[in-house]
Amino acid sequence: MSVQPEITQRDLRDRSREIMDAVQGGRSFTVTRDGHPIGQLVPLRRRRRFVSRQEFAAMSRTAPDIDLDMFRADHDAMVDTYPDDFCAR
Repeated sequence: MSVQPEITQRDLRDRSREIMDAVQGGRSFTVTRDGHPIGQLVPLRRRRRFVSRQEFAAMSRTAPDIDLDMFRADHDAMVDTYPDDFCAR
């Protein structure tokens, strides 16, 4: 596990663009005030929007089997089948 570089609150204020560009590029920082760590700047994880057919097939091969009757029974027990039908109540 690598140690995050420390930056002071003043550095963050004075070099915010440079530091934010580094965060966007994947770097993380520990922010300090008066020599004490007070927070971390870390890049957000980006979600993938597309999964290839081959990758989906590979993931599906290791997925557990689903008992469809048990799934349906659980679903029926937890979900209001007719939420907008005021006559069904």
